[in-house]
Amino acid sequence: MVWDWAFVWSILPELATGVVVTIQATVVGTILAAIVGLLIAMAQRSRNRLISRPVQFFASFVRGTPLLVQLYFLFFVLPDIGILLSPLAAGVIGIGLHYSTYMSEVYRAGIDNISKGQWEAARACNLSERQTWIHVIVPQAIPPMIPALGNYVVMMLKETPYLSAITVYELMNAARGVANSYYRYFEPITLVGLFFLIITVPAVIILRRLEKQHSRFG
Repeated sequence: MVWDWAFVWSILPELATGVVVTIQATVVGTILAAIVGLLIAMAQRSRNRLISRPVQFFASFVRGTPLLVQLYFLFFVLPDIGILLSPLAAGVIGIGLHYSTYMSEVYRAGIDNISKGQWEAARACNLSERQTWIHVIVPQAIPPMIPALGNYVVMMLKETPYLSAITVYELMNAARGVANSYYRYFEPITLVGLFFLIITVPAVIILRRLEKQHSRFG
């Protein structure tokens, strides 16, 4: 194996396209996971079992099945019942819903850490349940959870290569296409690892600083 810089420079634009798709999938998937995860955590606390039980089953089912199986279901099975999704849409929905169930546990732990006095104070102020969540509970619960949520974002980024299984042209798929076209795997696969390091290492450093800051002032 001899590293060929000329080959590297020639394939960088194509890999860069894959990087952009990887980042897009991670960002949109994170937004979806954060919103749905919070809704799951809130629904699981509902006193109405017709709401809490189905949501608990959904969260357990998603956590208990592999992400790859879920991606295949969204992209290959749903068209049989008339639901057609583009590869990127199926990938984002799949990875977003998958990690929403994990983020919901982080939210649940943060919400459980809010003292009962806060709930009682909200009721004493005649706040509705919706107002209590929006103005009292969520603003206090989320800041301490940011480092833990961030860890799942990093994990989500590192699992975007699964999206290549449903033909999403993300980084790994782009590298594999280049490698198969030129029969050279050393440079493209190595560059995939480097690109992920370039993205994840700064994110991990930021998360560590957030954790230290929270432990200092929390």
